[in-house]
Amino acid sequence: MRWITRIIQHFRKRGDWVLLFLCLLATAYGLVVISSATNYWGNTRFLTVQLAATAMGVVCYVVLTSVQMNALAERQGLLFCLNAFLILLLIPFGYSGGTGNRSWLDIPGIPVYIQPAEICKIIFTILLAKVMQARQNSISTPKSVFLMAFQLLFVVGLNLVISGDAGVSLIFVFIFLIMAFVGGVKIWWFLGGLAGIAAVVPYAWNNDLIPEYMKERIQVLYDPTIDPQGIGPRWHAKRSLMSLTGGGLTGQGLFQGNRTQIGALPAQHTDFVFSAIGEELGLLGCAFTLILLAAIVFRIIYVALKTPDYLSRMICVGVAAAMIFQICINVGMCLGVAPVIGLTLPFISYGGSSIVSMYLAMGVVSSIHAHPVGDRLGRYISPR
Repeated sequence: MRWITRIIQHFRKRGDWVLLFLCLLATAYGLVVISSATNYWGNTRFLTVQLAATAMGVVCYVVLTSVQMNALAERQGLLFCLNAFLILLLIPFGYSGGTGNRSWLDIPGIPVYIQPAEICKIIFTILLAKVMQARQNSISTPKSVFLMAFQLLFVVGLNLVISGDAGVSLIFVFIFLIMAFVGGVKIWWFLGGLAGIAAVVPYAWNNDLIPEYMKERIQVLYDPTIDPQGIGPRWHAKRSLMSLTGGGLTGQGLFQGNRTQIGALPAQHTDFVFSAIGEELGLLGCAFTLILLAAIVFRIIYVALKTPDYLSRMICVGVAAAMIFQICINVGMCLGVAPVIGLTLPFISYGGSSIVSMYLAMGVVSSIHAHPVGDRLGRYISPR
């Protein structure tokens, strides 16, 4: 009880209340949208799971605020093994959910599915920030870049081999690129990597190293002759645009969408929830969604700018990068300008793992806000 009391008192005095308020506001807004999007099934299970996940996420947020990220990052070996262990759990307990990717854990006795990659991306961010901090004075040397790239290749390679989920793997890549750029890696490393990708992609494309369904999802973005009737690879994008553009300025009203309320929109409470918002709340509802999520991102960046510690700043940059990537890809899927890769809209889409992992990530940012550099270094100073 004393330990719990100390955590609560510490959070009350030093936690990032502004960030928590913005997250809770976005979650509450998402609950309203999910309630309307799942009204067709007449099942309160979605709201129950989302509320339970939110409560669990808030607890994680409060607890993580009391953890010093610098001390946690020093356990590099433990964090590395934890990442590998979480992904390896997909071998005995992997579940596809009809998506074709074994991305979720179906563990007996646990009533919900867990997506380990959501937690792994937070651990990956901390690990990468620690590697960058240790070599920040020589961040662009081949050895430094190799050590950073090893962290990326290990987690992405392991996740792709076991789960086959390329969408989630792209989040790790984007986190790596943004953290490396902001951390000071020279631009010629990025140009070299881009040239390498440009050389490898045509070979992989022409030799069937890329699955056919992935090719089709990319081709439909720029080739209108592919599936013009929208019954094949263009089906998701066509349905999404019909709903998104059907709401006009103010929308058809909650629980009134003519497609959402009959279940005609695929994954309308998860991947394509933004299209459901466009149909029922219109352009204004979509704009409010983006403003709300942008406020959370700006708060994360504000915390990063306020901390003089390189490690803490890089962790905040990684968390912001992951959130920006998910927002852009999810909205792009709904608009038909990004391939359908199954990424949820942060805090808005239904998903217990997604909500808990988002609050975990925000708890890391709150910890950085609560522990200035002096406090972290103070534990090395012996009292009189």
